[in-house]
Amino acid sequence: MTPRPETLPGQDHFVAPAEEVTLKAVDAVDTEREPRSLWGEAWHSLIRNPVFLVSGMLIVFILIVTLLPTLFTSQDPRYCVLANSYGGPQPGHPFGFDKQGCDVYARVIYGARASVSVGVLTTLGVVILGGMIGAIAGFFGGWFDAVLSRFTDIFFAVPLVLGAIVIMQLFKQHAGVMLLVAVMVVFGWTAIARIARSSVMSVKNAEFVTAATALGAGRFTNLLRHILPNAVAPVIVTATVNLGVYIVVEATLSFLGVGLPDSSVSWGMDISKAQSSLRDRPTLLFYPAGALAITVLSFIMMGDAVRDVLDPKAKKR
Repeated sequence: MTPRPETLPGQDHFVAPAEEVTLKAVDAVDTEREPRSLWGEAWHSLIRNPVFLVSGMLIVFILIVTLLPTLFTSQDPRYCVLANSYGGPQPGHPFGFDKQGCDVYARVIYGARASVSVGVLTTLGVVILGGMIGAIAGFFGGWFDAVLSRFTDIFFAVPLVLGAIVIMQLFKQHAGVMLLVAVMVVFGWTAIARIARSSVMSVKNAEFVTAATALGAGRFTNLLRHILPNAVAPVIVTATVNLGVYIVVEATLSFLGVGLPDSSVSWGMDISKAQSSLRDRPTLLFYPAGALAITVLSFIMMGDAVRDVLDPKAKKR
């Protein structure tokens, strides 16, 4: 059997010298650097996303205002002088005064503390409670999954705002930040539980979990060390977006008069008080509503940026 010729008749076989060959794709790979982890690659992509950078700077600024309001104003938001009722901007009072003679600028600055603290604490509670229930249901399956799923459906059938209105109205004399957070957690953990359950169910059958089991890892070791770290990404995305939703819920409840007590400073309360003078003095409504809108938009933008990195399929859709 004769060997097959390397060239056909009439064709010349030419091989370029090695120094003239450029392997750009191979040269672009850094073989000395260790590959990035999932979270390292996500962070590398996030810092290159302008939406993440803009929303991150806004959130940092909002957190500074929340934690250190005295850096931005020296006025007491609860100190009101009726002689200043509906007064215009003055030195040290750039937004003027409301109907009760309170400094609008000071109330906008201090109003961030109530709204953001309720949103952050509610998000932490929802992630812990909902993530734990969803992870247990998805990991163990069987009757665990059946019982916890039906338990989740019961709370999922009650709207968050409606349930919060009923409970806060019932305990109105004990209204406060912690009670409001507890009520919102009780009625708001179901979405996180469902997402955590489906994410854990999709990860627990992965090959690396099977390999860890073959090497002697126990069930709880697999859950804590292998499954949860790889299943938490959808939970983080949902929690980031929902944080803005919880801030809106707090403002809604305060607007309706069943959220924080009257002695508190909240954007929802200021919006409620400003609606009576909307036609003559719309700026009284614009300032707290604008601060609320910017805060919620920042967290939603952050959630969208994180979702695009941790869930590429959602971006394609």
